[in-house]
Amino acid sequence: QVQLVESGGGLVQTGGSLRLSCEASYLDFGSHVLAWFRQAPGQEREFVAAIATSGLGSDYATSVKGRFTITRDNVKNTAYLQMNNLTPEDTAVYYCAAGLYYLLERKFFPYWGQGTQVTVSS
Repeated sequence: QVQLVESGGGLVQTGGSLRLSCEASYLDFGSHVLAWFRQAPGQEREFVAAIATSGLGSDYATSVKGRFTITRDNVKNTAYLQMNNLTPEDTAVYYCAAGLYYLLERKFFPYWGQGTQVTVSS
């Protein structure tokens, strides 16, 4: 059974940084697109970033472009999200997701982690 386990969340002040990790098990990791989504209280889950299977292509939500960087290590079966210059608007549960196609909507990602909480204080 595929497992995606996120880690690295926590409480940080405005302007701070966090690095999230997503470790995959029982997944053909190198054949899957990896993505990060986030969900703030009372809001729908939204796309944050995605990275192609090779790691050579990536996309970002406008709200995080220039501050967040998604990377992957196909040997360690792990994806990362480096988040810099965080603001309270980034507060959310962050989810890792995996899918076969580079289509950046939730419905195209069948595999999900349990999420990790990121809280940014003002």
